[in-house]
Amino acid sequence: MYLHYFGLTEPPFSITPDPAFVYLSDRHRDALAHLLFGVGQGGSGGFVQLTGEVGTGKTTLCRCLLEQVPEDTRIALVLNPLVTPIELLTAICEELGVSVEGAQGSAKSLVDGLTRYLLRAHGEGARVVVVIDEAQNLTPEALEQVRLLTNLETSKDKLLQIVLLGQPELREMLQRRNLRQLAQRITARYHLTPLGLRDTEQYVRHRMRIAGAERNPFRKSALKALFQRSHGVPRLINIIADRALVGAYAREKQDVDARLVHAAANEIQLGEPGARRNPWPWLAAAAAVAMLVVAIGLTLPANERGGETSVAESEAGSASALTEGQAEVVSVPVEQTAPAVSAAPFDRLDPAWLETESAQAWRGLATGWGEPDDAWALEAACQGTIGTGYACVYNQGNWSRIRQLGWPVILILNGQPERYLLLRGMKDSSLLVGAGEGRREVAREEVEQNWLGAYLVAWPQSPDWPREIRRGDTGPAVQTVLELAAQAEVPLAGARAFDTRFESWLKGFQQRHGLEMDGIVGPKTLLYLMRNSVTEPTLLSDWSGRP
Repeated sequence: MYLHYFGLTEPPFSITPDPAFVYLSDRHRDALAHLLFGVGQGGSGGFVQLTGEVGTGKTTLCRCLLEQVPEDTRIALVLNPLVTPIELLTAICEELGVSVEGAQGSAKSLVDGLTRYLLRAHGEGARVVVVIDEAQNLTPEALEQVRLLTNLETSKDKLLQIVLLGQPELREMLQRRNLRQLAQRITARYHLTPLGLRDTEQYVRHRMRIAGAERNPFRKSALKALFQRSHGVPRLINIIADRALVGAYAREKQDVDARLVHAAANEIQLGEPGARRNPWPWLAAAAAVAMLVVAIGLTLPANERGGETSVAESEAGSASALTEGQAEVVSVPVEQTAPAVSAAPFDRLDPAWLETESAQAWRGLATGWGEPDDAWALEAACQGTIGTGYACVYNQGNWSRIRQLGWPVILILNGQPERYLLLRGMKDSSLLVGAGEGRREVAREEVEQNWLGAYLVAWPQSPDWPREIRRGDTGPAVQTVLELAAQAEVPLAGARAFDTRFESWLKGFQQRHGLEMDGIVGPKTLLYLMRNSVTEPTLLSDWSGRP
């Protein structure tokens, strides 16, 4: 969503470990050195222990380790240690390619098979290493079974090296008296700590550079705030930084400042004493971006309506519907009265007013469709219920994106529980918001304090509309898409089939609208194809003098 905006080629802050994005601080390099020493001759066949808080980079270091071990090293990686001792033995054997046929349920048979494999590997000059991630989840019985495996040896060498990766609870567990024999066999141990301020700044710059950024949009103050709110934990840095970039994109800002970082941290429920707080007491930090609802006035064929990233598709119960095979769009027969805007040029979004407006948002959306009593159906559709007569779509964007769409939307404000705000109009730096009689004109910055770009689009839709339409498909839905294409800004007239010619035009259409260029009419592409067919309601650009 924000990649093109910031000139990026890929997301810079994915929480999935990616070797291309690895940044090794001095502490991470020390930890990796301990691991490499431990699995080499320095380990002497004992245990190697690496601990660290959640998100500090243990799994990333594990992947670095696997890429740097000598070629004559064979690795068994156990990622799910919540198993019985027998299941753990079975998992290790399967990772190493040791046959477990006929040995299931027998620890002796499994150990015998593993011993034969280790002796053969030793004879070939290979080292065998078992890496157990999330080792704090091992039961004492499983840990004891692991300890017994280190007894496998020749007269001179241990046959098996074991690496335990885990959270700080692993250190506490190994201090128990009944596990002292295992603790005494740990030959290398290291505790990974979070990044400091300097490393946090370098970490962010490094990931932005790898993602293709020509400049770092994070200001110095933002980097300090990012360190403050994440405490230097890489995973939290990624989550907050990603949300902060979304916030900058939604506000159409080229730089990320400390205020955006604090807003992003608040949204994912990262509290910090002394940190900037949401000024509205009822806006607790949100755990995730919620749904948005858009009030739009489009009508599609009764059997062939569709839309962007549909959350729910249902029977067309709306008065504004296209009949099968009919491409013409008919306006919703509803008088579109302009809202009565309060006298003050810019109002405040006080908590009590927002509480009321949030409850009225669904009805405001349904009223835009001429069916105010369908508020429950719209809300249910946006919660994933099928068969309500409406489809609902989640989207993420900025003011320009919403203006391009040209329809009223309901913004989701950061908070728990979710708060919805119907956006009826945009002009310059002010917004017309609110679904009830108390609609207000507010400064855009007033909303931006609590919004990071999420919204929903909803419309009447038939269950017959296909999820995707692609080259070679036929039927009434295809014909409707072809007719909608003839009404686009750069129209394609005369198309009679979804062939290579139409696919080529469609990819150009997708490119012009910032969509994925896959040549497929999915929900998002369909939404923008429908855009020019909307007559009412539309996003107001001038509400002066309206009653």
